[in-house]
Amino acid sequence: MVLFGTDAWPILSDIELSIKNKIEAAGTPLKDWNVDIFRGVLTGHNDAFIISSEKRDEILANCADESERQRTAAIIRPILRGRDIKRYGYVFAEQYLIATFPAKQYDIDDYPALKYYLLAIGIERLEQTGEEHVVNGERVKARKKTNNKWFETQDSISYWDEFSKPKIVWAELSRTGNSFAYSDDGAIVLNTCYILSFNDEVRHEKELNNLLGFLNSKVALLFSAMGHPFEQFAEMILKGSVTSASSFS
Repeated sequence: MVLFGTDAWPILSDIELSIKNKIEAAGTPLKDWNVDIFRGVLTGHNDAFIISSEKRDEILANCADESERQRTAAIIRPILRGRDIKRYGYVFAEQYLIATFPAKQYDIDDYPALKYYLLAIGIERLEQTGEEHVVNGERVKARKKTNNKWFETQDSISYWDEFSKPKIVWAELSRTGNSFAYSDDGAIVLNTCYILSFNDEVRHEKELNNLLGFLNSKVALLFSAMGHPFEQFAEMILKGSVTSASSFS
C-alpha cells in the first residue's frame, strides 16, 4: 500500500507511513503551537548592507559624538548566514547587518557616519527603483522597485523585534542535514535562513531547547526527508507538517 498525503507528502511505503503516523500521534503539530516562523532579511544589496567588524568599527569611529555612536551601534547588528549555522550552534563570522528596516522608519540624517558610508557606495546602486544608470561610464542597476528609501533594506521587516527573542535558527539549505541552533543573543539571520520564536513575551528557553533536540534528531531527519530534498524542510515546517516528539511541558 502507498499513500500520497493531502499535506503534500510523497508516496510512502507501509513502513514509512507507519513511522510518520506514530510521530504525528506522539505530539502536537507545530502549526498548532504558539509560535511564529519568519524568513531572514533580504537586503537587495548584501555588499553594502553586510559589513565586517573592521568596517563597523570604522563607521562608529567616524561618528561625531557618543550619542551618534550609540545610535549607530544599535542598528548595526550581528548577522548569521546559512553557512554559519551548525547543528546545535553557530559560528559568528564577525559579519554585521546595517539594519535600516523600513518598518522602523529611520531618518538617515540622524546617522551621519552611516549615511556617509552608504553614499560612498552610491545612491544609484542602492535606490529601490529598478532603474539603470551610467556612473563614470559603468552601467549600474538599482535594486528592484519598492516603496522603500535608498538607505533601507529591501524587505520591510515588520517583525524586526522577533530577532531579539530567544529563537531557533536554521538555513534553508544545509549540507549537513538538519542543522538547527538556539539563539538568544539578538542575532539577525539572512534571507536564506529562518527563525522560529514564540509569539508572546515569555522566553520559553526550555521549550525551544527541547524542540531543538527533536529537530536535530535522526527521527526528525527521517520524518522530514522521506522522498523530499532536505531544502524543503523549512517549507514543511511552515506548513505544519513537522510534529513535536513530546508535549515539551
